[in-house]
Amino acid sequence: MFGRFLELGIATPDIAASVEFFERLGFSQLITGDAWPHRYGVLSDGRVHLGLHERRMPSPTLTFVLPDLLRAQQRLRAAEFEPELVQLGSESLHQLRLRDPAGHTVTLLEARTYSPAPAAAAAESSCGYFVHLSLPQDDFERAREFWERGGFVALPELDEPYPHLPLTSDHLDLAFHQRRTFDAPMLVFECADVPRQLVRWREQALALSQDLPRGLDRRHHALIETPEGTALLVLQAPG
Repeated sequence: MFGRFLELGIATPDIAASVEFFERLGFSQLITGDAWPHRYGVLSDGRVHLGLHERRMPSPTLTFVLPDLLRAQQRLRAAEFEPELVQLGSESLHQLRLRDPAGHTVTLLEARTYSPAPAAAAAESSCGYFVHLSLPQDDFERAREFWERGGFVALPELDEPYPHLPLTSDHLDLAFHQRRTFDAPMLVFECADVPRQLVRWREQALALSQDLPRGLDRRHHALIETPEGTALLVLQAPG
């Protein structure tokens, strides 16, 4: 229903600082087009693509590509998706913007805004393997219904490593967590050796938060704060 996942759109007041930070973690820049009038860059670890936008916008924004938005708009409304923003004029890139029950933003674009990376260029960052984007939700049932209508499939709830409801799709996995667990969205990674990475990150003077999600041990998990405020949760990989 939403199309193919393109990027996690992130607003930043200083794109140079954000790019430099993610590159220090091992993310690589991709080639972008001129679809946006503001400064824009995309960084990737081979699994998750982060679109950095130097402008004010809802952040993070889950962004998908859905061709022929004019016709797709009718199909979305028939499925009870009512866009809060419709931009289908000839002067700019066509887009529709939706909100899930907790207010998280979904943007549908008619075309890509960057070139995909060659398959050989994929490499993990120092955060490890990207697992999912975890979203705070006040009502799991309402959120599940919204995202399943959008094409995701909910799995059974899990208690470890933090309580969450996972959802899967072809190109992006999500999770829901309660606000009492953590109040903001988190990009969640699994790392083979978190204690070793903690030493390296401290040597690099990377900002590590003390506000881990409830119940996690700081010796084996980490929360990285990016310059624009994105939360990167790095979990010790099982096994």
